[in-house]
Amino acid sequence: MNSTKPRNLGAILLMILILVSCKENSKPKLEITNKQENIKDETIHNLPPSEINTPDASKKDVGKIKNDTPSDLNEITEADGIVLDIKYAGKDNFTKRKIYDCARCFLRPEATQALIAINNELLDKHGYSLKVFDCFRPKSYQQRLWDAVPDPDYVTPPAKGSMHSRGLAVDLTIVDKNGQDLDMGTEYDYFGEEAHQDYQGHNTQVIQNRILLKSVMEKHGFKPIRTEWWHYSFRSKIYPLDSWAWSCD
Repeated sequence: MNSTKPRNLGAILLMILILVSCKENSKPKLEITNKQENIKDETIHNLPPSEINTPDASKKDVGKIKNDTPSDLNEITEADGIVLDIKYAGKDNFTKRKIYDCARCFLRPEATQALIAINNELLDKHGYSLKVFDCFRPKSYQQRLWDAVPDPDYVTPPAKGSMHSRGLAVDLTIVDKNGQDLDMGTEYDYFGEEAHQDYQGHNTQVIQNRILLKSVMEKHGFKPIRTEWWHYSFRSKIYPLDSWAWSCD
């Protein structure tokens, strides 16, 4: 009977050593797992919103900012029935320089809805459509415009900010069913009194065309400025100046 005690004691000690060893070996694995989870959490928090919980978000996308359109800007295309002739995407403008990298038109959602409603009304009542010369203008493009013509009589200083840079202003005219511009008395971006809203020296047809544009724009919430027949701002809501710029892919 006495001879079995050492063997039993030895077996118990062996099992204790095995349990201790297993417990010690498990600690590093737990620490690595926690460290990996912390890294993953930091990665998610550092990603832009467009990258979070998307199928293609992966390690190689970490820190990469996609040029997706913000939710508070809508793109207007010719599929909306509106003709686009974005002047600052080429040299056919008063600066004679290309200001925008490419021609796209964005406005705030409220302004977009109003503009489409205006276009539909013109089409239904007259067979006309809108032609847009300029829409949202990123702050960087406003700076380019100022660098080209640093004169506050013609360009809003970037520090002050244009309504275009808030996504609430649009420069436009009306075209007939053949796509021809209605006669508004001057070209777009003509800086003289003939472009003023209250100028009375034009013929009856020009005055009627301007009245049509002004009346339909005001009906849907846009307000003119005195010196430019083509410029209208949507003032039912305010947004801050915006630096986002669209891609040209």
